[in-house]
Amino acid sequence: MDYQTQLKDLLVAAARQSASDLHLAVGKRPTLRIDGALIPLQKEAITTPEVAEGLVSALLTPEQKERFVKERQFDFAYNLEDKVRFRANVYYQRGYVAAALRVIPARIRTVEELGLPPILHDFAKLSQGFVLVVGPAGHGKSTSLAAVLDEVNHTRADHIVTVEDPIEYLFTQDKAIISQREVGNDTATFNDALRTVLRQDPDVIMIGEMRDASSIATAMTAAETGHLVFSTLHTNSASQTIDRIIDSFPPEQQGQVVSQLAATLVAIVSQRLLPRTSGGRMPAAEIMLVNPAIRNLIRERKIYQIDLVIETSLQEGMITLNRALALLVKNKEISLENAELYSLNPAELRILLERL
Repeated sequence: MDYQTQLKDLLVAAARQSASDLHLAVGKRPTLRIDGALIPLQKEAITTPEVAEGLVSALLTPEQKERFVKERQFDFAYNLEDKVRFRANVYYQRGYVAAALRVIPARIRTVEELGLPPILHDFAKLSQGFVLVVGPAGHGKSTSLAAVLDEVNHTRADHIVTVEDPIEYLFTQDKAIISQREVGNDTATFNDALRTVLRQDPDVIMIGEMRDASSIATAMTAAETGHLVFSTLHTNSASQTIDRIIDSFPPEQQGQVVSQLAATLVAIVSQRLLPRTSGGRMPAAEIMLVNPAIRNLIRERKIYQIDLVIETSLQEGMITLNRALALLVKNKEISLENAELYSLNPAELRILLERL
């Protein structure tokens, strides 16, 4: 069987049908995720162990195959004839080979095109500080960050350094110099890249994902020394993000971390992608901007009070996730059922809707 051609057909189908992901798993037909829903490709046969191995093998170079067999899982980027780019993860499950491929759009969309809050434009104007985009996997964190970074690229003569595993969006340099470093190709390890990033004369640093205390510490130190740092984290809200960062460190280091965080953090955007009533998906975002009140709450470790400050600081540009969801429901952009599904406090959401 010509696995290379079969793989190409599947990847083309994913791109043409505006899927966000393609899944290959033994015992199931190749499946696309479209607008958040998993849709099997009915014209395709159920994937056998042999076919799964053949398709995954067609994705990998000999060196990547060797690493995959050794590590039993592997992240990498895959280009389909330089037309469509995919972020791929190949792995084993119950002894069988499987793969998940995320479609990365060739063109980086703007803040407006993505339907994101206009305040994100302000982040592209910052000269220093620490900005985080958080949320569950697959909810557009990398896409939102790419929009802000590309705005920096088109408006400022800065040096932008990214550390990614793997590189997702490919930037076309405009006013900025952009150095995109991929773990495995351009640097041996994630932490190696972070250790040397400050020697590369960056103005703006983008860390694809903060994975551990070491990467968080590097990000905060870079922000503390006058750089603008962007990163992502898999958390559900601004307050949970701050707790997660502090709890990543041993108790004896947490006091220093709290001080650094209070001094460097500028904003946290917590976003979800919801099915739009007219088709497609759209973002709902909680925006926390670090004002003196929030800075004091971080220093005093009263993180549980941050949600209240966000709710009462609407005039400063802040908004809770529930209020963002409620406004989308009121404008008939999303359904109440989906809003409640993604809300962290559905009862409060219903009360807000009654008041709007």
